[in-house]
Amino acid sequence: MKIAIAQLQSVRGDVAQNKEKHLRFVALAAEKQADFLVFPELSLTNYEPLLAESLAVESDDASLGEFQELSNLHRMTIGVGMPTRSAAGVHISLVLFRPYQTRLVYSKKYLHADEEPFFVSGENFTTIKINEEAVALAICYELSVAEHTECAINSGAKIYVASVAKTAAGMEKSAEILSKLAQEHSMTVLIANCVGPCEDFVGIGKSAAWSSEGLLKQLDDETEGVLVVDTKTHEVDVRINS
Repeated sequence: MKIAIAQLQSVRGDVAQNKEKHLRFVALAAEKQADFLVFPELSLTNYEPLLAESLAVESDDASLGEFQELSNLHRMTIGVGMPTRSAAGVHISLVLFRPYQTRLVYSKKYLHADEEPFFVSGENFTTIKINEEAVALAICYELSVAEHTECAINSGAKIYVASVAKTAAGMEKSAEILSKLAQEHSMTVLIANCVGPCEDFVGIGKSAAWSSEGLLKQLDDETEGVLVVDTKTHEVDVRINS
């Protein structure tokens, strides 16, 4: 199976422009026959908690239909980061578009303290099945929560993908956690980070993938592109957005 992570710079609050870029990145992943593509945290709006209330949509919003069309066309599951709205409030979510299936929503359960004024904890699931393989998911801070990680390990999943928006210090800490997870539990682990200005920090990029043998590939702090990992052979491809 091929898992892809996107590293990109989104525009503050400009959903239309960001969506067009996301669609281009789906095409890049499709060139490498990716089965699953994951974007960074809140990628469709950029990481902008102050704007989340005004930008949040319901997960079945018709404006997201192009992602479903491309999911069907390329037989690719696509995880897009965005604020979603439910009766409970606004969530940090990955909306998952699956080929010829209904959308799934993975919402961040464990919020960082800085996010609590703007978001509410959401419901999620430990794994998603991609081509009959279990893939464990995390959104940013969740990868640092022991209970969340234990659930992923106990699920038996051998693939773990984190969607994040992190600074240099945050990525350094995350790399320590995720490389250890890959090594100790024989997992293929990937992290998709943003680049460029966010609400009150700068995304440092450095999206990466690890196997039990160590680092497979890491992008730099400014390149926009897609990193694709074959989970069987650990062969890595990178497609640059130009």
